[in-house]
Amino acid sequence: MQLNVYLAGQIHDNWREDFRKKAEDKNLPLTFSGPMENHERSDNIGEEILGKQPNSIAKDEAASSFNNLRTQLLMQKSDVVVALFGEQYKQWNTAMDASAALTMQKPLIIIRPKELHHPVKELANKANAVVETPGQALQALAYVFD
Repeated sequence: MQLNVYLAGQIHDNWREDFRKKAEDKNLPLTFSGPMENHERSDNIGEEILGKQPNSIAKDEAASSFNNLRTQLLMQKSDVVVALFGEQYKQWNTAMDASAALTMQKPLIIIRPKELHHPVKELANKANAVVETPGQALQALAYVFD
């Protein structure tokens, strides 16, 4: 059995790369997808496809439509969603992706440090599992194969 894992959350650091590497080191049969990790491309995809937009709001709206399309398609193909709520950045995209996973009835693992217990409590209550570190999320996925 192979699981398709959608890694939701902020794209400002290399947490996904670390997660994928640790999964590979454990020889787990996982394939990964997630949001566009190239932040500049994510911000500019609307203009890349549609051409120059008249202002920054239109640019953001155009990019959002293509990013949402990509997220929906990849998340629908996933077997499970892992959503990382980190402490450093605003977590609006993570909350949106976790909510989308719930709406699609995808199994959801939320990674949330103790400090974010309160702001993420409603989503956490609906998730299949809540952990504090990416390593714990990987252990949860490994448990599926035991």
